[in-house]
Amino acid sequence: MTLLSLIVALLLEQVRPLPVRQIVLDPLHRLAGVLVERFNDGQARNGAVAWLLLVVSVVAVGALVFFLLWLAHPLLALAFNIAVLYLTMGFRQESHFFTDIHLALRMGELDRARSLLSEWRGGQYVGASSSEVARLAIEKGLVAAHRNVFGVIFWFIVLPGPSGALLYRLARFLGEEWGERSDAEFGQFGRFAKKAFELIDWLPARLTAASFSVVGDFEDAVFCWRTQAMLWADRASGILIAAGAGALGVRLGMPVHEFGEIVERPEMGVGEEADADYMQSTVGLIWRALVLCLLMLALLVIAGWVGA
Repeated sequence: MTLLSLIVALLLEQVRPLPVRQIVLDPLHRLAGVLVERFNDGQARNGAVAWLLLVVSVVAVGALVFFLLWLAHPLLALAFNIAVLYLTMGFRQESHFFTDIHLALRMGELDRARSLLSEWRGGQYVGASSSEVARLAIEKGLVAAHRNVFGVIFWFIVLPGPSGALLYRLARFLGEEWGERSDAEFGQFGRFAKKAFELIDWLPARLTAASFSVVGDFEDAVFCWRTQAMLWADRASGILIAAGAGALGVRLGMPVHEFGEIVERPEMGVGEEADADYMQSTVGLIWRALVLCLLMLALLVIAGWVGA
């Protein structure tokens, strides 16, 4: 059921992409805002209480509904799995930005590519070269693929029913919504959410990086992972970017023009300058890594059948 749910959800998302912001993120923003109003006193302890209240309750309800549907009929449980995966996972949630930036660079429309990148990443890249735009898009694409697909898949496999997918999606959302806030008024309320997502994402991020390594240039990917990942500000993102860059044979990171000034960043990867061709190669790398994951899951399923 796990493998079938994943395949159907991925195919469904490719045929009919979900407007995730309106259906998923907007209600979560409102709910998170209510919890902040009621619990935020600037202390980390209340942030932990609010996080647990939301995440544990939703995950528990998801598991309970799955088991009740399973008792009623396995096909109902399967449909519930697919529905939750459709809401929590998918390449197409952010890949349209990547695709449009890639097309703009192909057509020589650098200003449009910069504008799309600004909309996607939230920065300003007026002075960015085409190589810088490609670099930033590839970096964002590698991390987004992990957080929208591979991380969800890992926890969906680990926990019963769709509860793992719900856990990862909610932890990621609160890690970004609360954990990345540093204003004095918000205080330490988001510290637990940030640490919780780092813990939940620790193993999935490394498994995704390993998948990139296996389906790409393994030697360079492992070398970059071991020697460069720790230089990145966010360790999990650094692992994904370093391994992905090494697997692709492209140089990422490095200084970029952002908000009208040059932002210094460490060099990640080895090989050639990033361009539109490497953006296309990134899409291939991600798809190969996904196929690898599904094949490994299929082998586990077959081994379970044989062992039974």
